[in-house]
Amino acid sequence: MRQFPTMRNIQKKHLLVLAGILTLGLILRFTVLGPTKVEVVRLAKRDLTAQVYGNGTVEAKVVVNIASKITGRIAEVGADQGDLVKRGQVLAKLDTIELQAQASQASATAEKAAAAVALEQANLQKAKASLLLAEKNSKRFSALAAKELVSTQEAEQYETAFLVAREDAARAAAALNSAGREKIAAAAAMAASRSRLNDALILAPEDGVIIRRDLEPGATVTAGLPIFLLANPDTVWVKANVDESQLKGVAPGQPATITLRSAPGEKFPGQVARLAWESDRVTEELEVDVAFTPALKSFRLGEQAEVLIAAGARQGAPALPKGALATKGKQRGVWVVEGNRLRFQEVSTGVEDADFIEISSGLAGNENIALVAPERMGQLADGQKVRVRK
Repeated sequence: MRQFPTMRNIQKKHLLVLAGILTLGLILRFTVLGPTKVEVVRLAKRDLTAQVYGNGTVEAKVVVNIASKITGRIAEVGADQGDLVKRGQVLAKLDTIELQAQASQASATAEKAAAAVALEQANLQKAKASLLLAEKNSKRFSALAAKELVSTQEAEQYETAFLVAREDAARAAAALNSAGREKIAAAAAMAASRSRLNDALILAPEDGVIIRRDLEPGATVTAGLPIFLLANPDTVWVKANVDESQLKGVAPGQPATITLRSAPGEKFPGQVARLAWESDRVTEELEVDVAFTPALKSFRLGEQAEVLIAAGARQGAPALPKGALATKGKQRGVWVVEGNRLRFQEVSTGVEDADFIEISSGLAGNENIALVAPERMGQLADGQKVRVRK
């Protein structure tokens, strides 16, 4: 037989539901709908070091493409990537059989030209001697003809011989000049052939490390085709991009800390080497070059890196946690807890590090400053009721 609920049971259930609703209301009242819970902090003296962040890549200021000056086939390669080399060290050799033959031919031509010059000098000396004798005979027979001691015809013959001797001397001088020019040309050709022979040796232009080797023995190179890429380890630095808003106080010579992607737990000392003079108009960042101090012995160009630049320091500065700072419109300030309500107080800031920021003005030092999670900071308002978390 089916039993129906009594009035007493119905009233009991209604009371239980009502009690549950009241309990839920009280929970909401003191949690979700209650005053916001905040922590409070006060100004405290701290030693602050401003750190400016930047990220970029490892690069080298001095990077040299080592190429051949002439066309030829690579016979030997004496260096590989990663090798430290000294200025003047032989890195590769080209095949020199044809170049040596050309150099021998040029040397023989130069010797022949030198012999020709010697011959023409002798011819000139002979022509000058003949000219001197012909001149004396011409003068003597001209004087005798004037005294009618010899015939005029005979005197004219000696005059003609003198003119012919003078022409011979002029031709000998011209031949010597031509031989001299040929000797100079032959010497230049010999120097050029020897230079090409020397260019068959690919030398390191300065001290450095081989970053890349592009060609192997047997390959044919043309003038200007790179064989190696050389970098000077002393000029390796990080080309870091720094936001324009953080550039205040950044200057050459300031210390920095560098972290490489290949060594995330290791920090390398560095120093700001130079700042660019033009910002990126899209990213609104400026390139800052941070050198390693001391220079890295092992590095990889293009590796991702991060830098922290020590842009300024303050000893015993009144500071707050950076999370306590809030923005209201265009004003930057903090939420002061007075009684159990909030009041926005504008402040001026100074040096800041990773966790704390200097408060240079706006606070007396004895105020309780509200501190909440970053996502809730923007929800606070003037006059809002709060509850200080114990």
